[in-house]
Amino acid sequence: MGETSEDRADAMFHALSDRTRRDILRRVLAGEHSVSTLAANYDMSFAAVQKHVAVLERAGLLTKRRSGREQLASGDVEAVRSVTSLLEEIEQVWRGRIDRIDALLKET
Repeated sequence: MGETSEDRADAMFHALSDRTRRDILRRVLAGEHSVSTLAANYDMSFAAVQKHVAVLERAGLLTKRRSGREQLASGDVEAVRSVTSLLEEIEQVWRGRIDRIDALLKET
C-alpha cells in the first residue's frame, strides 16, 4: 500500500514535534550543512543528531547528498510549504465554523 497524503502529514508533524529537529530544519533551510557540523551545535552524540536528521529526511523536510566523506543536508522549502498549506486548510475549516456561528448569532 502506498503512502497517502495523510501518512505524509503524520510524518511531517511527528518530525516537527521535536525542538531539536525544528532547530535542525531552520539551519538547513538557511543553507546546506554537513551532518557533522550540525552535530557540533547540540549537546548530544553524533548518532543522536543523525537520527534526528533521518526523521526529517523520512518526512521529506530535508534531503541529504554525499560530498566525499561528508553527508550534506538541505531543507526542502516545498515540503515546508506543504505543511503550511495543510495548516491553512485546517484554519479555513475553523474560519468557516466561526462564520456559521456569527450567522446564527445574527439570526437570533
